Amino acid sequence: MALTRASASNAEVIAVRPGSPLAGSVTVDGSKNAALPLLATAAAVRRNVQLENVPGSADVQAMVALLHGTGWHVAQAVGRPDTMLVMAPEHPSAAPDLSGASAIRASYYLVPALLALRGSARLPWPGGCRIGQRGMELHFKVYEAFGDHVIVQDAGYAVEAGGQGSGGTVSHGLPFRSRGATIAAVLRAVVADRALRLGLPNLSPEVLAVLDALRSVGWQAKVNDRVLALDPASTPTDEIPAWRVLGDKIEAGTLACAVAATGGKARIDGIHGRDLVPFQATLQRLGIPTSVRDATLLVDGSNASPAGRPLRAIASLAPGGLDADFEPPLMALALGQPGTHLFADSINPGRHGNLLPQLARLGADIEEISPTECRLTGPQRLTGAGVEATDIRTGSALMVAALTARGITTLGGVAQLRRGHADLPGKLLQLGADICEVAP
Repeated sequence: MALTRASASNAEVIAVRPGSPLAGSVTVDGSKNAALPLLATAAAVRRNVQLENVPGSADVQAMVALLHGTGWHVAQAVGRPDTMLVMAPEHPSAAPDLSGASAIRASYYLVPALLALRGSARLPWPGGCRIGQRGMELHFKVYEAFGDHVIVQDAGYAVEAGGQGSGGTVSHGLPFRSRGATIAAVLRAVVADRALRLGLPNLSPEVLAVLDALRSVGWQAKVNDRVLALDPASTPTDEIPAWRVLGDKIEAGTLACAVAATGGKARIDGIHGRDLVPFQATLQRLGIPTSVRDATLLVDGSNASPAGRPLRAIASLAPGGLDADFEPPLMALALGQPGTHLFADSINPGRHGNLLPQLARLGADIEEISPTECRLTGPQRLTGAGVEATDIRTGSALMVAALTARGITTLGGVAQLRRGHADLPGKLLQLGADICEVAP
């Protein structure tokens, strides 16, 4: 059965076969990782906000459902499925429904807004991809810096708003550049209407997008690699701000890896070029020509240089570092490239435990140096087999690998892919991939 766009977003198992080099043009959706904190920011400012380029991924839908369950109103613009209006509740919900918070990790972004609305936030432990221990201790330290009281229980956690009142500057330092803790600190300052000085902030595009959004409603924000300074709005505006979700850099990178792996040539639109600089450098190191023009990434795997160097894909939280979510599709690409390639992801210590066994089912020979480091020597010949998307990025990497494996690869767990991408199989299909739905 041919995979259409409609079935691409509904299939539970898909089959992938190698075929012609991918070619053509495709536009990425908005980024799930950028949309989730922006939805929480819209809730934290407690005013009407228009959010554009919102992806239809399952995690974003779950966050919207959480907002509805706690009293916010989220309306979709007529004729514009990627545009939403987030409206603040006039009164807190008597019995907020937060049962879905355990389905996604980003549910913790709602804590500041709940503190503003109800004075407390009681949530189950966050879910999301199972890629190692990703505790919330740094978040709790942030709330304690604002005078809040944190209660930890087996089933979840609670944060009770402190009684320090408003006014004054909160100074707090992070031990490492946590994106989640940085956004938690920023949003907690917003609902407290207090100045913030945060040491060692995360400077990812997703954090910078939140700061840009706050600037649009009057907040003063300055940031460098040492400190993030946030000051309350002096002259708040009454206009409804329109915030635009960043194009999904990880989806763009995954598509680029698929194009390069098949020796194809394609145009990927909807990106923010600066966000792809570290990823672009890795492809160029492999000898794969790429270029960025405005909001477009051009990839030419048909003209790869034989003088490419082995890849060193080291995930990093440092400014300008390689986002950890690029590592899985790069690993799938490297299996077909000459040289001995090194990969490391200490940010998500359980990711390799998911990914490597699945790639091994396709015949990949990858040496595990440690739980967070591995290396492989290419090129390797892969053979189609049954594999499982155990998390979002493992699923996307398996799709890249399957495009070069001999025979048919069946990918289960497609629901994991849909958590992060509204329709990644459909975008690959648009570029000419041979993908079909497996009937139950």
